[in-house]
Amino acid sequence: MSEREAMEYDVVIVGAGPSGLSAAIRLRQLAEENGQEISVCVLEKGSEVGAHILSGAVIESRALDELIPDWKDQGAPLNTPVKNEKFLYLTERGGFSVPVGLLPAQMQNHGNYIVSLGNVTRWLGERAEAMGVEIYPGFAASEVLFDDQDRVVGVATNELGIAADGSHKDSYTPSIELRAKYTVFSEGCRGSLSEQLVAKYGLRDSSDPMTYGIGLKELWEVPADQHDEGLVMHTSGWPMDDATWGGSFMYHLENNQVYVGYVIGLDYKNPYLSPFDEFQRFKTHPKVRPYLEGGKRVSYGARALNEGGLQSLPKMQLPGGIITGCAAGTLNVPKIKGSHNAMKTGMLAAESIAAVLAAGDQGQSTLDSYQEKFDASWVKEELHTARNVRPAVAKLGMKLGTLYAGLDLKLFGGKAPWTFHHKHGDHETLKPKEQMREIEYPKPDGVVSFDKLSSVYLANVWHDEDQPSHLQLKDSRMPVEHNLEWYDAPEQRYCPANVYEIVRDSDGSNPRLQINFTNCVHCKTCDIKDPTQNIVWTTPEGGGGPNYPNM
Repeated sequence: MSEREAMEYDVVIVGAGPSGLSAAIRLRQLAEENGQEISVCVLEKGSEVGAHILSGAVIESRALDELIPDWKDQGAPLNTPVKNEKFLYLTERGGFSVPVGLLPAQMQNHGNYIVSLGNVTRWLGERAEAMGVEIYPGFAASEVLFDDQDRVVGVATNELGIAADGSHKDSYTPSIELRAKYTVFSEGCRGSLSEQLVAKYGLRDSSDPMTYGIGLKELWEVPADQHDEGLVMHTSGWPMDDATWGGSFMYHLENNQVYVGYVIGLDYKNPYLSPFDEFQRFKTHPKVRPYLEGGKRVSYGARALNEGGLQSLPKMQLPGGIITGCAAGTLNVPKIKGSHNAMKTGMLAAESIAAVLAAGDQGQSTLDSYQEKFDASWVKEELHTARNVRPAVAKLGMKLGTLYAGLDLKLFGGKAPWTFHHKHGDHETLKPKEQMREIEYPKPDGVVSFDKLSSVYLANVWHDEDQPSHLQLKDSRMPVEHNLEWYDAPEQRYCPANVYEIVRDSDGSNPRLQINFTNCVHCKTCDIKDPTQNIVWTTPEGGGGPNYPNM
């Protein structure tokens, strides 16, 4: 390979999400306060800042209050304060309300805001650029650069214009190296480079396995008489059984818009379960359908989220860099929120890096101060309080586990003298198909429930078809010889975008896995749930993937 073009910065940040942009803004703030010059570059694989951002989202403004205290005056798009809350337990045909006052404080939302996290991220990007941060959307970081002492010294983008057969198209552009004294990895949940670094440096050797959920979400426009601006509603119960973690959210934001979504724990056991179809049938419930019927579905998306909590966090600092936010796994499960923690960890990373740069460091610090700052932060405190919620449900089931979680948070204040642990990765939990019942899902009605392909269309997904697939198999035999044989090919169902299909010849023989990679919404579920970890998610050409509006 010919020598690549290289650009030099003090700090390179991978990912223009809440954590990465908060790190960039804080670095520039500290440079200005201390009379330093800190050059900062942010790489974003989406076509624009915010294009790949998918979250509920009800945001707690705590980190934003610290980062930009006058955010209201600066026009931050936190337009809908929470005004009303409901929590329902659903049975198949009915259900009942749980008084919000009985819920632990972590599950209440007074003082929070219903937002499009994509729009909040776009706003943060504008603030960062105004402070001198260079942001490059449409450029995917696909390779970590190391020096001869195995320290991270930056990243490289992937090559553009590679045809599916590996040849160079007329549009070919070689990769570019972005070299830095320190690199911050803020890629979001299951970031591909972050996971490589966790494995390379053994950053999770002293941690529990990470466990995940998949969140599916739609944006609706509904008639005015069905809209209740500022309403936050959550449900548990149906359609999940007691052995499967899951629940819904419905948030009424401004302009007669409603976010509706469903989260299912990826430690589920039944290979016939389809998260997408569970979400669709949830919307047909008589306590949910009236909010949506007569409305119009505007957008759809899906994304994995971290659920392991404190005991699953890896060591976050590494030679030459720091992993922050959801790339590390700082989501608070009972709050169903991670943005405020992601922002704060990005700010802590910036403070640690700015301090060593101010002392004249040229990239040799071990950044131990980051762990010290994290341990002293409110992020660590709230994750410690929440630590037993998710493993309790995995251990006891939804009913008993939820009851225990309530007692742990309300009675002990999250300070019980014990900690439950996660025992298995999510890819280890499926049971053979013979041991589980098949699930018959109702046909979509086209009114409140829909099929996968029409949903993917609403995610505005685009990938150049003439490029190598970014979804790679370590062993091409495994999908049929193992997954189909033992689990009836669960990738057909856990993927929310119809990427994976078992196709056969006209006589039903010769089953094989077809990968429709251009459908991919970058949720990372396949990388997490595949039983043999045979599917490897890599970055496609920059700019590819979903383009979420107002999500």
